[in-house]
Amino acid sequence: MDRRIGPRFEIPAASMTVVSLITIAIWLLSYEFFVQPFLAKVNKQEEGITSLQKIVIGNIFSILTMLSSGLIEWQRRVMAISNNAPISVMWLAPQFVLIGLCEVFTAIGHIQFYNSESPEKMRSVGNSLQFLLFAFSSYVGASVMNIVHKVTSERSKIDWLNNDINAGILDYYYFLLAGLGALNLVYHLFCVKSYSYKVIVKAQVLDTLDVYL
Repeated sequence: MDRRIGPRFEIPAASMTVVSLITIAIWLLSYEFFVQPFLAKVNKQEEGITSLQKIVIGNIFSILTMLSSGLIEWQRRVMAISNNAPISVMWLAPQFVLIGLCEVFTAIGHIQFYNSESPEKMRSVGNSLQFLLFAFSSYVGASVMNIVHKVTSERSKIDWLNNDINAGILDYYYFLLAGLGALNLVYHLFCVKSYSYKVIVKAQVLDTLDVYL
C-alpha cells in the first residue's frame, strides 16, 4: 500500500493501530458524557444499555470489521494485479475504527458483566475469565488459520494465505471469519435471550415474598 502522506512523510506500517486507539479514546469520552445519559433517559436504566447488549454490539462490530477488511483487500488486490498500482494505506482506517469500537464494547461489556453478575467473592475470578478467553481465542484463531492454509493449499488451486499476498485470496479468509462471527453472534443472542440478570432474579424473589406476606 501507498503509505505516503505528502511529499516527505511516510506512515510506519505498524502505526495504523493508532487509529483504533484514537477511536477508543474518542468513543469513551463521547459515551460517558453524551451517549450514556441519552440512553439512560430513553431506556430508563442508569447504565444506558446492559452489559450483554454491549457484548452483542461488540460482536456486530467484529463482523463488520472482517467484512470491511475483506472488501478493502479485494479492492487492493484488484488494483495491484490489474493496474500494478498500490492503494492508499488510509483505506485501512475504517476497519481500524471498527476494531476500536469492537474492543471497547466487548471489553467493557465483559468487565461490567463479571463485576455485576458474579458472586461478590468471585468477581476477581470472573474478570480473570476474560483474559482466559483472550488466550483461548488466540489459539482458536491460529488453528483456523492453519486449517485454512492447509486445506486451500492442498485441495484448491489457490492458497488463500499464500506468502505472496497478490497470489493468495486473503479477502476470502476475511469473509470466512465474518461468517464464523455471524454464527457466534446467533449463538450469543440465544444465550442473551435466555439469561436472567441477577437484579431481575432478586426482584422476582421480592415479588414472591410480597405475595406470601
